[in-house]
Amino acid sequence: MNTAGPGAVATAFANQVAYCEAAGAHITARVVAGVAAVLTSDTPGELLDRVRGWQGAPLADALSLRVAGGLHALHLSGTAPELAPIYRGETADDARVIALVIGAHETALLPWLDGPPQTNEAGRSANFIAAMLWLADRGLLPRFECLEIGSSAGINLMLDRYSYDLGGVRVGPEPGAMHFAPVWKGARPADRDIAIVSAKGCDVAPVDLTNPAEALRLKAYIWPEHTVRFERMDAAIRAATERKPDLVKATAADFVEAQLARAQAPGTTRILMHSIVWQYVPADQQARVTAAMEAAGAKATPEAPLAWVQVEADRTVHRHKLTVRYWPGGSEEVQLAWSHPHGADVEWLV
Repeated sequence: MNTAGPGAVATAFANQVAYCEAAGAHITARVVAGVAAVLTSDTPGELLDRVRGWQGAPLADALSLRVAGGLHALHLSGTAPELAPIYRGETADDARVIALVIGAHETALLPWLDGPPQTNEAGRSANFIAAMLWLADRGLLPRFECLEIGSSAGINLMLDRYSYDLGGVRVGPEPGAMHFAPVWKGARPADRDIAIVSAKGCDVAPVDLTNPAEALRLKAYIWPEHTVRFERMDAAIRAATERKPDLVKATAADFVEAQLARAQAPGTTRILMHSIVWQYVPADQQARVTAAMEAAGAKATPEAPLAWVQVEADRTVHRHKLTVRYWPGGSEEVQLAWSHPHGADVEWLV
């Protein structure tokens, strides 16, 4: 994941193609493969040179998705009609088309290299809810005070407004701002009454869903073949327009340390959650977050428990792991499930 240097860019692009294919994102895989082909050619340009000589770890930095997001934005806005056959799944000379578009729109594309993708996906909230059911079944208080890092636009901070069918276990308001019923494999999760008392998140570059330009940027990172995700984004925009999620600008470490220093609401389980974020958090901040959680965990009590729920990519198998740690009594990480990156299915393991 953190490999840099010679050959790392080509390896990262190949890994992303395989990852997209495994997730059913064939058009995105095609776009990434097309960009990779251009990179191996002698096509000149500032953007291509920056990608070829990437100074960081291209896989951890999601470099290929930064370029793909920029190209998708050009397509969505109608700025680069040459891309339309690719996004329609029609036959085209992908590398030639993409090279021409990059050359013609390099100024617009260059800023997409400056930051990681904003991959906010409401479907991942089903993982968080399933983890809360499991935690409640383990005896933790079923009223949850949620903290999220890397919240992007805060779509998952609105998880209490959605309804869920998790292997037949129904949670949340009906009908809810959105409904999630992932294909469920394995045993049903525990059926417990749970409540979200509060949800607050942070991001280093928070997105305002009610701003059309910022919403377009989020849509550009949606894999185009996953049409339901565009419908979810529109539903999230409507929900945020009614009441914005509680989202602040902060680094992950600063936010976690500050929130853990606050008094915990009586009768609640405090839970840190994040999805497809950890790879973007710098190593020093990962260490600070881990230290802060373990220090707070050492002070946790049955009357004020703490949990840490993660949905993060396992690039060796191109799937996502839902893992949990909790205090007191469960400080060792437990994997609860394998899940699709956008919530289409969950394989429950416990």
